[in-house]
Amino acid sequence: MSNWIVVFVTAVLASFLSTPLVIKFAWKAGLIDDPKKNKHIKVIHTVPTPRAGGLALFIGVILPALIFLPLDKHLIGILVGAIILVVMGLADDKWNLNPYLRLGIQFAAVSIPIAAGIGIAFVTNPLTGGIIDLSHPQIVFNLFGDQKSIWVLSDLFALVWIVTLMNFINFGAKGVDGQLPGVITIAAFAVAIISLGFSADITQWPVIILALITAGSFLGFLPWNAYPQKIMPGFGGSNLAGYLLAILSILATAKVGTLAVVLAVPLIDTGYVLIRRIASGESPVWGDRRHLHHKLLDLGWSKLQVSGFYWAITFVLAILAINLNAKNKLYTIVGVAVALAGFLLWVTNKNNLKALHIKYKLNKK
Repeated sequence: MSNWIVVFVTAVLASFLSTPLVIKFAWKAGLIDDPKKNKHIKVIHTVPTPRAGGLALFIGVILPALIFLPLDKHLIGILVGAIILVVMGLADDKWNLNPYLRLGIQFAAVSIPIAAGIGIAFVTNPLTGGIIDLSHPQIVFNLFGDQKSIWVLSDLFALVWIVTLMNFINFGAKGVDGQLPGVITIAAFAVAIISLGFSADITQWPVIILALITAGSFLGFLPWNAYPQKIMPGFGGSNLAGYLLAILSILATAKVGTLAVVLAVPLIDTGYVLIRRIASGESPVWGDRRHLHHKLLDLGWSKLQVSGFYWAITFVLAILAINLNAKNKLYTIVGVAVALAGFLLWVTNKNNLKALHIKYKLNKK
């Protein structure tokens, strides 16, 4: 246990101490989000703010990972994929890359850890409690004299799951100052706690360590991103968050459902937003102000209140996820979806009435 505390503290310090250096780098390299130049409707900050937070978060991950984890093919695959995502994030911070180009790079990056052997061989059927086997069919072939195999369903499921989580976290968990690092810290801790339940199995130790490293890196970044933020996570930061959490959910005995419960609010909120965009004939990948955090801000909540709400609801759902079976996790997700839909309808109607009232007062003047 003391060794795991050392791992966590090392990640916190690596991220916390490197972030000021990254802030200076961002100013010099022009990795700045200026709301006067970037007039996108989703922009809510009012002063020029450095991006490039993904670089600081990556430093907080890679340094302790190289110190405390064995450099096997799995870790190499994870880190190479992460490097690609962080570099893409920095490029996006500078030039605002096309979303479809980013999506293609995401798939390429995620394919690397999957090629290294990280996949989902089975998932639990939430309705019956049984196991759904994803290990077949397999494509077996020889490469440089070695026999290799592709587990078609397993690898495809992992690819879609990781890329989906990356984008849903970017859309739904990165709205206001401090929101992302707080949510990811809690989620990573939840994975670590679940893995601790299997700590008698030595193969779970690297999962515990990587989960604690992820939690520590994002917690160390939080003071710099909390309101008023001095740096943004950027696309690289949100991608790294989803990437690591998705991989951890695979490695932690395929706890995909557990992570879905912990992150239910941003995931379901993003799902609703994507449905509304498509129903309106809009591109699903272009940002807007339909997300829950935007609705709460329009309702008059402060950024601190919004981020605090996300932290609190994520913490409550994490406690539930750790203690629920597969069927109850499904019921929880459905319950959150229904409650969130009702809440969004109420907030939307309230904001519409508020806008009509303001318009009426202006016309009366």
